[in-house]
This record gives sequence, C-alpha cells and structure tokens, in this order.
Amino acid sequence: MAKLVIEHMMVGPLQSNCFIVGDEISGEAVIIDPGGDGDMILNAVGRKPWKVTAILNTHAHFDHIAANAAVIKGTGAPLMAPKGDSPYMAQAHIAARMYGMEVEASPEPDRLLDDGDTVDLGDEKIRMISTPGHTPGGATFVTSIGIFPGDSLFAGSIGRTDLPGGDYETLINSIKTRILILDDDTPVYPGHGPATTVGRERTHNQFLVG
Repeated sequence: MAKLVIEHMMVGPLQSNCFIVGDEISGEAVIIDPGGDGDMILNAVGRKPWKVTAILNTHAHFDHIAANAAVIKGTGAPLMAPKGDSPYMAQAHIAARMYGMEVEASPEPDRLLDDGDTVDLGDEKIRMISTPGHTPGGATFVTSIGIFPGDSLFAGSIGRTDLPGGDYETLINSIKTRILILDDDTPVYPGHGPATTVGRERTHNQFLVG
C-alpha cells in the first residue's frame, strides 16, 4: 500500500502553491501545478530523490503551468492536464504578458484527463474529478491524503470567475456537488493560500454557507 507524503512550495510571481506528492514505498512522485521557479521544484525533487512519474495541472492559467517546460525537461515525466482547458494552455504565456510577466510556453500535454480518469502513483490511484467554473476544464485531484482543487476552492473563498471561460454558478455547483460531498475531515490543498478541510469550508466559507 502506498504511503503518501506532501511537499509544498509557493512558486512564481503570484505565489501559487505547487505540491510534490510522493509515495515513500515506491519512491514515485507527481508534481501538481508547477507554476514557476522550476529550479526550486527540481531541487526539491532531487533532495529525496523522487522518480517523477507525472506532472499534473489543475487548470491552464499561467501561474499554475509556467514551469511545466522546465520540470518536464528536468524529470522527463509526462504532462497531464484536464481536457477542457487544453485550448487555453497554448495561450497561457501570452496571457501572462497582459500582466507584465514573461513565462515559458507550456508543451502540449501528453495525456488529456477526463472526469474520473486516474493517474498511478505507486499503488495509489489519483482520481481526477471535473470542477469547472474557475476555468471550463478546472480539475480537482483526489488522493487518499487530501484533495488538490487548484483555484476552484480556497480557505474561506472560491476562485475568480471573471476571467475568460469562468462562470460563477458553474463553480458553485462544482464545489457543492463534487467537493462538499467528500468527508468533512478531508484535507484540501488549494492553488493559493493555506490548507483547509472540506468540513471547514462547508460550515464557514461565506460563498457556500446557506
């Protein structure tokens, strides 16, 4: 049985959360949302050292994929991203320029993920569930030690829906029908800010209460 551990880093100019989820039994790891500072991410991988078997994107905004190219080059791991955001991925580095930032363009994903698809990590199967609203293809990755919803859900807040492809009602529906159905003690590791739990957001998040 897999024994999962999490290493967390804040990366890039927008201080996005990047996670290395590793299995101490197999020595395998996945990297979730390498949004910048590729050298720092690769150094963290090398300290273990992990065998990276996949790079996972929760969505295609530049602050979550800016180091895709660097991490792919450094690990040789395949890139996996939600199918619904594939049209946005090739344009993310262009969108970054609108905010005065230069980031490296992301390679095309090696695998596009649909709702319910799984990614192997040792004996663990990481499940992707679709949680659109922040972006059309926004994804949440579900593991035995917590979920990674990207920018769909934050501690005390939710993702923006005023960017291209965003939709408020869709996002609220995604959170309530796909995330809040999980056990209250499920840890939540968002794309920005501190970790939380499903139960805490169910009872205290102003966007979800009532």
